[in-house]
Amino acid sequence: MTLKLPPLHPAQAAIYAHPARFKVIACGRRFGKTELGKQLLLHHATNGGVTWWISPTYGMAGQVWRDLRQVLAPLKPTVTTVERRIDLEGGGVVAVRSGMTPDFLRGAGLDYAVLDEAAFLPADLWPEVVRPMLIDRRGGAAFLSSPNGRNYFYHLYALGLDPQQPEWAAFHHPSHDNPRLDRAELEALRATLPDIVYRAEILAEFVDSAGQVFRDVDLRATAPADAVPHADQRVVIGVDWGKSVDYTVCAVIDANRGVMLALDRFNGLSWAETRRRIADLARRWNAQVVWAEANAAGDVNIEALIADGVPVCAFQTTARSKPVLIDKLALALEHGELALLPDPVLLSELNAFRVDPMPLGGYRYSAPAGLHDDTVIALALAWHGARTSTVGIGFA
Repeated sequence: MTLKLPPLHPAQAAIYAHPARFKVIACGRRFGKTELGKQLLLHHATNGGVTWWISPTYGMAGQVWRDLRQVLAPLKPTVTTVERRIDLEGGGVVAVRSGMTPDFLRGAGLDYAVLDEAAFLPADLWPEVVRPMLIDRRGGAAFLSSPNGRNYFYHLYALGLDPQQPEWAAFHHPSHDNPRLDRAELEALRATLPDIVYRAEILAEFVDSAGQVFRDVDLRATAPADAVPHADQRVVIGVDWGKSVDYTVCAVIDANRGVMLALDRFNGLSWAETRRRIADLARRWNAQVVWAEANAAGDVNIEALIADGVPVCAFQTTARSKPVLIDKLALALEHGELALLPDPVLLSELNAFRVDPMPLGGYRYSAPAGLHDDTVIALALAWHGARTSTVGIGFA
């Protein structure tokens, strides 16, 4: 019986037909790697092979498991849901596994393995667990992933480029190589994603500084350090509240000219003293609006500032809102829309700030362990306020 499978587009078909034993596919989002991987797996399983699909987590493999069950249903296989295993009449096996705990994967030999999001799997999974399982059957493998810097996936990709490694082949395909994707949508992503994210996720580039969010920061430090209030300024202030070891930071910018005016960074004050300092700063610069984080101590302090007549807007920082906040600032700096003060702490925190891909999708934006990001968040809030309508807000 012939399985009903969607047709592969030309780039997928070329990879599928390539005779290499080990295929390393670095591709952009929505290229079609999952469908390609499923069809490679099914080819071996329906010919009697024992096959595994390995994802960083079971959650990521959930849709693949459901798809494989559905496409193999006409063959009336034996399905063991608890183990996520499908046994076919001819001896073929399809099993879906998580790479989160590599030691649990050790077992019998394999004919084929698909390592999905390979760049996000543990580095020792391939050499210590999967590769030995392919020895007795001379099995093969496909590594599917968008790049994650120059980690071990990059080294596997390099094997595929080496003419002295005839069993290996490397393939590089940006998202654009999927003819079913709307080119206008891809170009829209270019305008909304920071360059470093676009290059890794869409162009599938192995970016050296894959974790760095803000680039060429020092070149943007052109704002004069002696700015004074003027009537033609539209001043916005961003506030990041300090916790036990952090600093409270106020970033002041002129939204009309895209210029940073002042930076106030302090700690060791009571909340009442902190609020007075922020209120004084806002009045001195005649701020149109102050954007402050509403998390933790923020709510109470924001309410108190509003009661004192300070024009404050609250920003709820969540796993969804923080990437948008940071990406907007990164784009502004990339495009030269905001001139920074030559403050060494600010420039250091911007240069150190990282974005790291998470196995379940999305990104984690943060300072490296042991470092601060207070000035980064305050500046991002100020820029958010500069690009957000604030009609009617301001001191009376």
